[in-house]
Amino acid sequence: MDLKELYRDVILDHNRRPRNFGRIEAADGQAEGNNPLCGDRLSLTVRLNGERIEDIRFEGKGCAISTASASLMTEAVKGKERAAVRELFDKVHTLLTQPDAAADGSLGKLAALSGVREFPVRVKCASLCWHTLNAALGHGPPAVTTE
Repeated sequence: MDLKELYRDVILDHNRRPRNFGRIEAADGQAEGNNPLCGDRLSLTVRLNGERIEDIRFEGKGCAISTASASLMTEAVKGKERAAVRELFDKVHTLLTQPDAAADGSLGKLAALSGVREFPVRVKCASLCWHTLNAALGHGPPAVTTE
């Protein structure tokens, strides 16, 4: 299976059956994300145990890429320390924005997001959840927009 097929299959699977969809009632962090260009909206809630993300959930409506990216992100960051999440954010951001960036083996399924680079207008769809996570962790305003 080539990377394009992997990209398509992973995106479709996570869009059809998003993981960690819902809300955490007793959340330690929360943020809202909005991509007005595509109409993506998401709400992200996080429960922490010290510096570790114990649980993370998202709700909202968005395009297939936005939903799949949020689903993939929640799987990837659950159980990780804040520093590791920041490192992962940087790797994904590079993967999405740098034309010659290679998918790092440590990215796992997140490597499928490299296909988004072929559709520059969709980069904001894929990165919205990551910026919203930063806000939920206290690294920015509680509402994020891609405008």
